[in-house]
Amino acid sequence: MDDTTDTAGSTGSADSADGPFAECVLCRKPTEYPETHKGVTLCPVCEWHEAQRTACSG
Repeated sequence: MDDTTDTAGSTGSADSADGPFAECVLCRKPTEYPETHKGVTLCPVCEWHEAQRTACSG
């Protein structure tokens, strides 16, 4: 039982926390995406600002 819990906990958090993260293309801060992610990568703050900027303002 400990092995299953330990493995599941390690797999879920260790993989996402250990890998190198891509830089935001706007502010150069780390993003939530791995370096191997293709396309434009934005940090959560810049992603939010971009969504606000492109949202319908009417």
